[in-house]
Amino acid sequence: MSHPVRARQPIRAAVGDTHPAREIGPLTQTDIVRFAGAGGDFNPLHHDPEFVRSSGFPGVISMGQLQAGMLAGWLSDWLGVEHLREFEVRFVAPVFLGDVLRLSGEIVAVDGPGPASAAEPVTESVAEIALSVRRGDDTVVRASAKAVVASS
Repeated sequence: MSHPVRARQPIRAAVGDTHPAREIGPLTQTDIVRFAGAGGDFNPLHHDPEFVRSSGFPGVISMGQLQAGMLAGWLSDWLGVEHLREFEVRFVAPVFLGDVLRLSGEIVAVDGPGPASAAEPVTESVAEIALSVRRGDDTVVRASAKAVVASS
C-alpha cells in the first residue's frame, strides 16, 4: 500500500535567521567526474591537467554547476524544496581540486504576509535569502533565493 507524501509546512523565518553552515570537501577528482557524468559537462578544464595548465590555470577546475547544486541542496534542506520559488547564482571565482567549501545563507527580507492556499492553512510570506559558497576567506559563489515561509 502506498501513502501520499506530505509536503512539510513552511518554517517560521525572520530577517537575520540563518541555518547551520555546511562544509564540503576537500573536493576530489572523483566528485568532479561523477558530476560531469550526471550533467554531461566534459570540458577538459574539469579533467585534463595538461589542458588546464596550457589554459593558464593552476589546476583542474570544478564546474560551477556542481557548487550551485551543493548550495541548492543545502538551501532545500533548510527551507524545503517545495517552498523554493527562485534561485539565482553568480560564479565569482574558480574552485579547484582540494578546495574545502563552506555553504551559508541568511534571510535578508520577509515580505507578506499573504493569504494561505487551501492546501497550506498557514499564513505565508516570501523570504529573500542571501547565499554564498566560500573557500577560506574568498567567496567563490554568490546566490540569492526566494522561498515561502510561515509568517511570524
